[in-house]
Amino acid sequence: MQILMNLVLIVQMLSALTMIGLVLIQHGKGADMGASFGSGASGSLFGATGSANFLSRSTAVAATLFFACTLAMAYFGSHLMTTTGESSSILDKAAPAASAPAAASAVGSTVPGAIPGALPSVPAPAPAASK
Repeated sequence: MQILMNLVLIVQMLSALTMIGLVLIQHGKGADMGASFGSGASGSLFGATGSANFLSRSTAVAATLFFACTLAMAYFGSHLMTTTGESSSILDKAAPAASAPAAASAVGSTVPGAIPGALPSVPAPAPAASK
């Protein structure tokens, strides 16, 4: 199961990098105005209109592959959690109770004569002067 998950992750990363590259290669809508005055359409690799169809379709294929890999990873992640009986989430594995005594002992050790693990006391507020 882990091999399949790694394979899906590799395909997802490759499709993401391909999609980024294809989007960066494409020209914007404002580039057509400059091409009509003779500034760039003649030197195009795919011709005047061929690059838009090829690049946009390639981007759509890469985006579809990316979303399919994302859904597969979400499915495998939830399926792995239900079959093993334990959660693979980082948030579920965190132990907030383990860090509390360490912080309390660090605070208590800085005060001379304090009980280890005890929190320092807060002085009482001064009484308000009445007029």
